[in-house]
Amino acid sequence: MKFKISHKDPRSGARNGIIITDHGEIMTPVFMPVGTAGTVKGVSQKELAEDVNVPIILGNTYHLYLRPGIEIIEKAGGIHKFINWKRPVLTDSGGYQVFSLSDNRKLTEKGYIFQSHIDGSKHMFTPEKVVDIQRSIGSDIIMALDECTPYPCEYNYALKSMELTHRWLGRGVDQFKSTSAKYGFNQTFFPIVQGSTFMDLRKKSAEIISSFNLEGNAIGGLSVGEPEEIMYEMTDIVTQILPEDKPRYLMGVGTPANIIESIGLGIDMFDCVMPTRNGRNGMLFTSEGIINIKNQKWKDDFTPIDETGISSVGKQYSKAYLRHLIISKEILGAQIASIHNLSFYLGLVADARKNIQNETFTEWKTQIIPKLTNRL
Repeated sequence: MKFKISHKDPRSGARNGIIITDHGEIMTPVFMPVGTAGTVKGVSQKELAEDVNVPIILGNTYHLYLRPGIEIIEKAGGIHKFINWKRPVLTDSGGYQVFSLSDNRKLTEKGYIFQSHIDGSKHMFTPEKVVDIQRSIGSDIIMALDECTPYPCEYNYALKSMELTHRWLGRGVDQFKSTSAKYGFNQTFFPIVQGSTFMDLRKKSAEIISSFNLEGNAIGGLSVGEPEEIMYEMTDIVTQILPEDKPRYLMGVGTPANIIESIGLGIDMFDCVMPTRNGRNGMLFTSEGIINIKNQKWKDDFTPIDETGISSVGKQYSKAYLRHLIISKEILGAQIASIHNLSFYLGLVADARKNIQNETFTEWKTQIIPKLTNRL
């Protein structure tokens, strides 16, 4: 993987770049739709590529490992062939899902012991095993196994958790370097900064992560319930330490406003389930603000969902029709809402890139943030 910075905003940390992988190029800042089990819910790969122009999607090691299983993905020739997706794929390590989905789990020095949320079978994730699993999945970008601390948590817990994450990283790096890609294309390995909301821990973690000199770096353990101001503070601290010439990935973030603010702090990569999950439940992001399409006020509003926005489906269908579909629990409603929200997110980061290039990012951010948080 290669990363090149093309433009920098003179009044913030925002920058434009390009990530070059064997499955294609990714212009940054970029938003990655979440395709947990090999599917972005409600949206086909054709729609992702042609209608939304998604350059990279995210898959989840935990879910793919349990179902369909690594043997199936290997027999298919890797995740790209299995799901018919020719562009890059990033997989997270699955550690967060172990704790959020498994009723019976245990954290040890060796790794996570857990029960499947599907059938109760017992499994273990170690730093080495998740590297091997992601090698078999065939993702372009592999994430290290870490522990994501909850919010709030005590300082001593955050310290011990961070130190464990660093020890696991060393083992994961060794495993990655001692193994090879299986499907004829290169894979790269990202470590994850932890440290909860404690400034000294975040600094230390960023320094240790940077010392591994890997091809990209991620920031985890944020957007887990802490106030937005603290999330931005921790992000700002970390981006000032992480190497400038490597892409920076803020995991699990977030709202459109979160993304724009974080771009200003020097973040290059984002992922979040929000555009599709919220869309399925009737929340629409538009150029004028946020719509709860279930509200009675849209019942007889026959204007387009987002007449001035970038989304093609936002121009094709009326608010009244989409409300009818969502209220009726019609699958088409979830599809339209998901495609529209993804188009909005991808269009938003494209606008950010344009304004960084034009050196107008700071003014644009000031103008657009109130609209992004406006409830219509």
